[in-house]
Amino acid sequence: MSSFSRQTISHVRLHSIFLAMLLGFSCISLAEAHDVQISNGIIQATIHPPDPISGFYQGTRFDWSGIIGSLKYAGHNYYGPWFTKTDPAVKDYIYEGADIIAGPCSAVTGPAEEFLTNNEALGFSEASPGGTFLKIGVGVLRKPDNAAYSIFRLYDAVDHGEWSVQVKPESVEFAQRVTDPSTGYGYLYQKAVRLVPGKPQMVIEHRLTNIGRRPIATSVYGHNFLVLDNRGIGPDFTITVPFEIHPAKPVNEALGAVNGKTISYRKKLEGHDQFGVNIEGFGKTSKDYEITIENRHVGAGMRITGDQPLESEELWSIRSILAMEPFIHMSIEAGKEFTWKYTYDYYALGK
Repeated sequence: MSSFSRQTISHVRLHSIFLAMLLGFSCISLAEAHDVQISNGIIQATIHPPDPISGFYQGTRFDWSGIIGSLKYAGHNYYGPWFTKTDPAVKDYIYEGADIIAGPCSAVTGPAEEFLTNNEALGFSEASPGGTFLKIGVGVLRKPDNAAYSIFRLYDAVDHGEWSVQVKPESVEFAQRVTDPSTGYGYLYQKAVRLVPGKPQMVIEHRLTNIGRRPIATSVYGHNFLVLDNRGIGPDFTITVPFEIHPAKPVNEALGAVNGKTISYRKKLEGHDQFGVNIEGFGKTSKDYEITIENRHVGAGMRITGDQPLESEELWSIRSILAMEPFIHMSIEAGKEFTWKYTYDYYALGK
């Protein structure tokens, strides 16, 4: 991934007292960190930078880098909150009248990413209560007790590592360096969100380098929280992939259907409706990492492509959000690195 600089990132450590981070080309206080606006003249995007004091996202589930608060193209907005309120007492999300209330680990927006190792964080199962484990993109966390790992639980942060954030007019580049001598794990995670000049296209590039003494085996997925113009989820949406879909579990046919390569909705989701598909049928090459989502009423669509083979893929949707979740897997020996890239194309129907 030649677009990433290999220079050493600035040594700005975020302990529990949180000192400072780099934003743009100068060092500023975390309390001074603000949302970042980038544009290529065609797309305008808002990025929420990592900030454990007053940042938009402070959960311990999703990667803190590249949280996209909005992305506007041709009069349409693709990303934004799918929830109306947040509450630290909520586990995942709940309904309260017309409100959808999200807990701190789920209250995120955009094509947010999460790293999982056997459905846990790295090193969690071997850690004793009081010991540490790693959540890639978040940092070193404390295991409080013998309870099973939960993506919805807010774990105490021991060390958020060394962060740098470099802002340019059309891109934001993040780097996080984390080491945990007690577990032997360590990584340098680099991520760039770029708006491609002259195109309605966004590229998200990644490099994960193993700087610890133990191998890293993990999966990562983009949750892809799509809220296109906040019109709600229903029959105006169709989702298409390059292969014949074989649902791993029966789908709720009252809400939606799978026909060949396409997923559609039979009714508008309302109340507590939830429609999902556990998708099988993809092959072993990256050509099946392609998702097309269109809304004929809004007159807009998007296409997501990746450069790695799928490990698994799911659709999750409720009345306010449609989320396609493609997973990839990586195994990285000490001293080695793994790179991957997602490309997002946005378009108006008929163009």
